[in-house]
Amino acid sequence: MTHKIILDTDPGIDDAMAILFAEAHPGVELLAITTVFGNATIEDGTRNALWLKEKYAMKADVAKGADRPLRRPPVGPTTIVHGEHGFGDVEAGAVRGCPDPRPAWQYMADAVKAAPGEITLVAIGPLTNLALALEHAPEITGLVRQVVVMGGAFGVNGHRGNVTPYAEANIHDDPEAADRVFTADWPLVIIGLDVTQQSVFSGAYLDALRDDAGEPGRFIWDVSRYYLRFYSSRIGMDGCHVHDPSAIAYVIDPALFTLRDGPVRVVTEGPAIGHTLQKFDGRRHPHDEWADYRAQRVGVAVDDGALLALYRQTLIDWGRSHP
Repeated sequence: MTHKIILDTDPGIDDAMAILFAEAHPGVELLAITTVFGNATIEDGTRNALWLKEKYAMKADVAKGADRPLRRPPVGPTTIVHGEHGFGDVEAGAVRGCPDPRPAWQYMADAVKAAPGEITLVAIGPLTNLALALEHAPEITGLVRQVVVMGGAFGVNGHRGNVTPYAEANIHDDPEAADRVFTADWPLVIIGLDVTQQSVFSGAYLDALRDDAGEPGRFIWDVSRYYLRFYSSRIGMDGCHVHDPSAIAYVIDPALFTLRDGPVRVVTEGPAIGHTLQKFDGRRHPHDEWADYRAQRVGVAVDDGALLALYRQTLIDWGRSHP
């Protein structure tokens, strides 16, 4: 079965790992890469996407998206994690092509309306583009196949936040957009820190990819150097968590994950801004700002060994055509 996806991304280091994963797997048809601010500025992120498209001869379109949140003041690109231009020590070269003339939200809406029931939106950056698509074309909620989001943290497995004590970066960057996306009436799966921090690309794992997966493996090793220095300096880890590639892994093989059902809301102001909260117990309350919204699915466990094996084998098989 082929999964047609539009990948909405803020192309930083783990985004590049996810983009290559989606392009490499034979069960995924990467229709487009839409860009959003976040790990890098929208200009750098869009250039990174176009550069990867040309470097690996991808058929995917590229569409440029939002450069700021819907409402909150921008927090700025995460240069401490992803480097000055998003790819750490790797500098994207000159690009020949241009993005699609439509803004990302328009590209998404047009594509979904043209192929009802066929397209999965996979978002691995702030959710501003998806929120704008909902605002301008609300009918897409009934036309997408599903929405898969890498973002959020729900306190499962001890994981609560990575940019504040209770907020994950993608949601913190635009909590208003996230709340709109999570409360929309469409089938949505959230792959958050609760599971992405359960999987690790160790230094040895990345070394083996470099040696065994051809040019893509070497690129992933090169782009991960800056990332691993951050992880080493901040938490003493020789490796990195598998954030964005986990969303692609879910699309390919949902059985890798255990999910929990219930409506989700996002705190949009104050010290807990960006905190994601799921009501999953079914209890009734006299005041309940969750009750009127669709139950969404949140990842609470992952078969990390199988996920790592899937990523490795996919890149090795693809690397044979990119020696």
